Amino acid sequence: MRGIQVRRFGEPDVLELVELPDPVPGPGQAVIEVAYADVIFLETQIRRDGAFFAPSLPYVPGGAAGGRIDRLGADVGPAWQGRGVVAKTASPAAGGYAQRALAEIETVSVVPEGLDLREATALVHDGPTAVRLFDNAVSTGTLRPGAWVLVLAAAGGLGALLVQLAKAAGAHVVAAARGERKLALAREELGADAAVDYTWPDWTDQVRRTVGEPGIHVVFDGVGGATGRAAFELTARGARFSAHGTPSGGFTELDAGAATAREVTLAGIEQVQFSAAEAKPLLDRALFEAAAGRLRPVIGQTFPLEDAAKAHSAIEAREVLGKTLLTVA
Repeated sequence: MRGIQVRRFGEPDVLELVELPDPVPGPGQAVIEVAYADVIFLETQIRRDGAFFAPSLPYVPGGAAGGRIDRLGADVGPAWQGRGVVAKTASPAAGGYAQRALAEIETVSVVPEGLDLREATALVHDGPTAVRLFDNAVSTGTLRPGAWVLVLAAAGGLGALLVQLAKAAGAHVVAAARGERKLALAREELGADAAVDYTWPDWTDQVRRTVGEPGIHVVFDGVGGATGRAAFELTARGARFSAHGTPSGGFTELDAGAATAREVTLAGIEQVQFSAAEAKPLLDRALFEAAAGRLRPVIGQTFPLEDAAKAHSAIEAREVLGKTLLTVA
């Protein structure tokens, strides 16, 4: 089969199209004939220098794929055969950037009727994360009807879902993104009440003028770094600040004492550090909401499998809107 392999860490050109052996399903596993593979920012970081966790070289990237069940492990029921599914891939050695990918059957979700496989694939990574972050904010009472919610990186795959979920819950949303294309997406397609460019020097002043007193009740920080620290200064007393993004180069580092003084609850990446099996019910919920028309992943661009390097370059250059997918013939 054709697939993308990384033999050394480095620039996008280390993503090589090669011939690979077909994956063989073991007990409790299935092989997916891949139609779409999700591409996320984290995968560009891993490819560059093995950030966060370094897979053994060589490896096939791609943590999520959508397609049809092609082969089954000996103990997996035959009813799975041929079904349209999405799933996290079982290991980096058999990732989604290939014509076939390996998945643990307990993590596989059937695509519900009325939902396109392309959109379902776009939800595999960000759907569970968005649902968990949203649920956590709702459970604390900070995300409620009439509350002000600030979403950083609002035009990304995760941010776009958070804007929609917050609006559906009756909150007011300020979408923060980079560039007019992304701001227009947030306002015109996602329904944000206001949109600001966080690269502008006065962006926090614009947010203050929009929301007034007491300030922002929930911050979904998908950017990190200095942008996240600036967003913290916008929080109301008793707010919730979720620091889960690193595109700026690192998670937002905040003074716990300052947060305590303002009764701001700080939450980090630990909220969404769950196994693929734990993510499945959250993914199923996101798929159901999307099939019902209440949640829509934004797929800004697709690339053919052989152009995986271009997909990574576009993500690293901050050129993309919403989700980026690879199409696999």
